[in-house]
Amino acid sequence: MEQQTHKRRVRYKGTHPRTYQEKYKELNPEKYKDTIEHVIQKGNTPAGMHISICVKEILDFLQIRPGQTGLDATLGYGGHSTEMLKCLEGRGHLYALDVDPIEIEKTKRRLAERGFAEDILSIKQMNFANVKELLPESGKFDFVLADLGVSSMQIDNPERGFSYKFDGPLDLRLDPQKGVPASERLREMSRDEIAGMLIENADEPYAEEIAKAISIQQKKKPIRTTTDLREVIEKALTFLPKAEQKEAVKKSSQRSFQALRIDVNSEYEVLESFLESLPDILAPGGRVAILTFHSGEDRLVKKSFQRFYKEGIYEDIAKNVIRPSAEECNRNSRAHSTKMRWAIRK
Repeated sequence: MEQQTHKRRVRYKGTHPRTYQEKYKELNPEKYKDTIEHVIQKGNTPAGMHISICVKEILDFLQIRPGQTGLDATLGYGGHSTEMLKCLEGRGHLYALDVDPIEIEKTKRRLAERGFAEDILSIKQMNFANVKELLPESGKFDFVLADLGVSSMQIDNPERGFSYKFDGPLDLRLDPQKGVPASERLREMSRDEIAGMLIENADEPYAEEIAKAISIQQKKKPIRTTTDLREVIEKALTFLPKAEQKEAVKKSSQRSFQALRIDVNSEYEVLESFLESLPDILAPGGRVAILTFHSGEDRLVKKSFQRFYKEGIYEDIAKNVIRPSAEECNRNSRAHSTKMRWAIRK
């Protein structure tokens, strides 16, 4: 009989784990439920998890009924899908899409363990820009949800390169099997192109200074890691008063990583394709809710909804954005920037 190798738990210095790899309890939520609850109560998101935002607001609007057909265009951790499936009560069908080959397999297992089998749930690795390809199989949808935020599992994993806070390869691809990593994309761009990207994708006020610093650095030693890029941003902002630098670097790093992520994944083009497809995939009376996390996304959604409303394609649209409650923002700090808009097909 083959002897099973005993795997020792991760060791770390001090009283609390600091790195992603050290947070072995948070990365095993089923086994360490008390730890997970403690982290959430402190207003943080456990490593490897994602806390769904605006769940009540979404369900209140979508008015899901048993027997309907729905779409979760951005599956992620599966939190929203879980709640929508509960509303179906075992009758009807939910289609769920994601481009991330790493996380989609984990979520498939997670939802299967919760009892959601293929007779009610179809999970597909595909970009929601191509959603019309589903129609021959699914038919038109009674309800659609798109949560445009990057999942916490992606942000927190340093190997994915989504955050300036953790050292890792500067990648930022939602699907690491397609396209080029952000480090390579930066090498392809001119100084003017970098500045334009920072302004268009993130309204970065120091775009020119950061673009100049990136161009100078690339000639000395190519930017390959998240730390490399953060340090270049720090150098670019040394002209600011000392007291302002720390906060300015933090915000400019957030915006620069966001701008680069949008560019690498063609996020605006993908969103525009999805928004154009919505009238064709929604059944009469079908409802769509979209969560956005920055002004560029929200502008695109708002303009699309307004245009189709004026053309008589949508029966009604949200006149104002819906935001998470103060209570939810306190419980989940990543909810602060969320805006929800909705539309109803005629």
